[in-house]
Amino acid sequence: MNIPNLITILRLLLVPAVVYLIVTGEILVAFWLFAVAGLSDAVDGFLAKRYGWVTDLGAYLDPLADKALLVSIFVALGILGALPVWLVFLVVSRDLFIVCGVLLSWMLEKPVAMAPLMVSKANTTGQILLAATVLADLGFQLDLAHIRAALVALVGLLTVVSAAAYLVNWIRHMAGGQTTERIHQRGGQQ
Repeated sequence: MNIPNLITILRLLLVPAVVYLIVTGEILVAFWLFAVAGLSDAVDGFLAKRYGWVTDLGAYLDPLADKALLVSIFVALGILGALPVWLVFLVVSRDLFIVCGVLLSWMLEKPVAMAPLMVSKANTTGQILLAATVLADLGFQLDLAHIRAALVALVGLLTVVSAAAYLVNWIRHMAGGQTTERIHQRGGQQ
């Protein structure tokens, strides 16, 4: 246990508070807590890398905290009607799909190493921008309908492409072939 891991655990503990604030209509406070969570993610990552405090626990906790926060916010905003239900379903389904694939690979004794793909990083960035935009729009009453609509379309597209990329990698891994991530790491050589 170190400082970055404690920060990550605190970020995980913010999840129920942010969801509660959203569903009770305290959107502006939820926006600021979301901003604090984002800042804490940057701080714990910086500290872990700068001081060599990278741990196996942190490698699991950090993405778990990020996903728990984003998925919870998407569900809460979907319940409010601030995000389309189809997008919430898509985002949640993609994450469940990935978790089920990892669990199945373990059960079949072919564990797959999870490393985020570039499209997945773009998807996460899009989700963060969309969540922040919706919370800011509702909290500050900014009338960002056009920006929200564009981000909804972008996140929908990136979610589908990301799920497809993970599926291709998973199938290749389970068939005994190389994943595209390993191919990219080796400089494109097969």
